[in-house]
Amino acid sequence: MYDPLNGKCVVVLGFARQGQALARWLPTVGARVVVSDSKTAEQLNLNPSDYPSVEFVLGGHPETLLEGADLLCLSGGVPNDLPIVQVAKRYGVPLTNDAQLFLERCPAPVIGITGSAGKTTTTTLTGEILKRAGHKTWVGGNIGDVLLHVLPIIQPSDRVVMELSSFQLELMSVSPPIAAITNITPNHLDRHGTMDEYIAAKANLLRWQGGNDIAVLGWDDANTRLIGESGVFDGRVAWFSGRDMVTDGAFLAGERLLLVGDSSYDGSPHVICERKDILLRGEHNVLNVLAACALTGAAGVKPEVMADVIREFRGVAHRLEIVCVKDGVTYINDSIATAPERVVAALKSFEEPLVLLLGGKDKDLPWEQLVALALNKSRRIIAFGDTTKEKSAAEKVVKAVKGLTGRDDVVIVCPTLDAAVAEAAQIAQAGDVVLLSPGGTSYDAYVDFAQRGEHFRTLVNAL
Repeated sequence: MYDPLNGKCVVVLGFARQGQALARWLPTVGARVVVSDSKTAEQLNLNPSDYPSVEFVLGGHPETLLEGADLLCLSGGVPNDLPIVQVAKRYGVPLTNDAQLFLERCPAPVIGITGSAGKTTTTTLTGEILKRAGHKTWVGGNIGDVLLHVLPIIQPSDRVVMELSSFQLELMSVSPPIAAITNITPNHLDRHGTMDEYIAAKANLLRWQGGNDIAVLGWDDANTRLIGESGVFDGRVAWFSGRDMVTDGAFLAGERLLLVGDSSYDGSPHVICERKDILLRGEHNVLNVLAACALTGAAGVKPEVMADVIREFRGVAHRLEIVCVKDGVTYINDSIATAPERVVAALKSFEEPLVLLLGGKDKDLPWEQLVALALNKSRRIIAFGDTTKEKSAAEKVVKAVKGLTGRDDVVIVCPTLDAAVAEAAQIAQAGDVVLLSPGGTSYDAYVDFAQRGEHFRTLVNAL
């Protein structure tokens, strides 16, 4: 089938997961592809001969890349304020990314999901519910599979569930017919600069929706509620709430989850399941389940199908994942917690005494609220990472603790996660939880949060 990119010169910036997917897919639709990354081939562990149809320009982004370029594709981790991107805008070279290219071509209905926290759990659970409802379902985007390579085999009768990041959304000019913003709390301000810019990037998920489309939003979150009540979107707005009844969407009433609105049979509330049926820890996960119910309800799934999946769903790796119990101590991997807000949600999920591991790279976010709660909930706080590095989360933790307590000896500082786990094992007592919920990104020492979580799992299992 003819694709409008056939014969076009497409420049891809960044050769991480999304850039690699673009480099594999673009030649299949006839595009001439140039990939540029600031790293060298050695640093990327790249053998260019593995991509015979791709030209590589590595070690920088020279402006000559744009000579003859018809399109500039940005991988998720590439900021749009790079000099070459600004030059492309001046030259009128269109910008896009993998998610936009997929949405423009996907023949099946797409559910798009974003949010500061909970989007991966919501995406995964939504996909599982749709599968149980009998749909051939593809799940990916910002998690797992980029999905471009399966475009030729996706059928109009299938369903697609995509997680979308603020990095992807800030460039996009197309919206899925059903789309959710779970919540918007401070995150990625090192990339977006201000909270207003971050909110605008998230809201862009809904900007291009039409009158027959559906936006699912968190009622309990001030920022998402403001977006939904702004009246700037043409489509239907459904809500999910853990504290209030909504007239369209899903909500918690006492100990029951209910579905209501156009998505249910007669407009009256229908019980989905009991709160105790949710296997995941924490109030935030109740909201994630409600979001998935509102989304799949909007897609026409019956409450009893949702309930069957909810009762079996055990979550996603690196998200309050129980690694093991040793000598009465439970070790939990929450490596996905790359912002203080996410750690706060994790801490509220536990009544047990905690040994808390914080660290990584800070994203210019406030730590005081997290540290105040951590001091109250934790037997001991261990900060890991090189405190001399720029944007050290460990250094932010130490400063916040000293500011609140006036003491230097409250936090144990370890240079690495290895040392932090060893220290935690010495401190923890039977009945305690050792919780890796770092609050910072992994980029000070790891490729991503998953690699950090896997390392934690290996360290714990070796104790």
